Amino acid sequence: MATEERTFSQEDYDFDALYAGRARFEGSDPDANFIPWDIGEPQPVIVELEQAGGFRGKVLDVGCGLGENAILLAGNGHEVTGVDGSPSAIEQAGRRASEQGVRVRFLVADATELRDIGTGFDTVLDSGLYHCLNGEQRSAYTAALHRVCRPGAVLHLFCFAESVPSGTPIAEEALVSTDDLHANLDRHWRIEDIADTVFATGFTRELLAKMQQTGTAAGGTETAGAPPLDALRVDERGRVLTPMHHVRARRR
Repeated sequence: MATEERTFSQEDYDFDALYAGRARFEGSDPDANFIPWDIGEPQPVIVELEQAGGFRGKVLDVGCGLGENAILLAGNGHEVTGVDGSPSAIEQAGRRASEQGVRVRFLVADATELRDIGTGFDTVLDSGLYHCLNGEQRSAYTAALHRVCRPGAVLHLFCFAESVPSGTPIAEEALVSTDDLHANLDRHWRIEDIADTVFATGFTRELLAKMQQTGTAAGGTETAGAPPLDALRVDERGRVLTPMHHVRARRR
């Protein structure tokens, strides 16, 4: 099956095509189903948050993608519901959970509505969904989360920080300011903390060099004049680390 090379912006996301292999991330190997945020395991910062007792009760993983974080939490004894707008992602997440012998309730749902997923959630994990939504969607999303959660529920929201280095293949429109977070959360959620952290990605310096040679990055952003790639932070496995906000908020 032929694949279409796509770039992504908030006006042109087709995550299901990417998850299903009908599209590929620009600059990646044509023969590889490369998904930058799928590292084949839970995000290390989510592992640390779980170890620190950051999750309790019924957990909602919204925008769960291929399910690695949800599987981690369910494997540690939590009752977890993972939702995503991509049927292909949900199908693959369910398969991954079965292969690991872990029970997770995976559902296809629109994050701005969250219909028919149940209520009474005690903890919410947003591992990179918020920055994919536009302003109107963000407002509807935070209201939907409020509706399905218990009073006092805790939200852990991870989104791209404004400090993401230029040359990283992230569209500028996806970078999130603290003003934006307050504007969309404050009505329904009380922000208790906004901390700086990082996410591991599927990018390496070598892949980004290849993408720079094409003169484009995700969203069609020109990379000419970008800082040296060796200035980008990587982990011990060579994965590029992306600066993120970790927002901890409590349901009003």
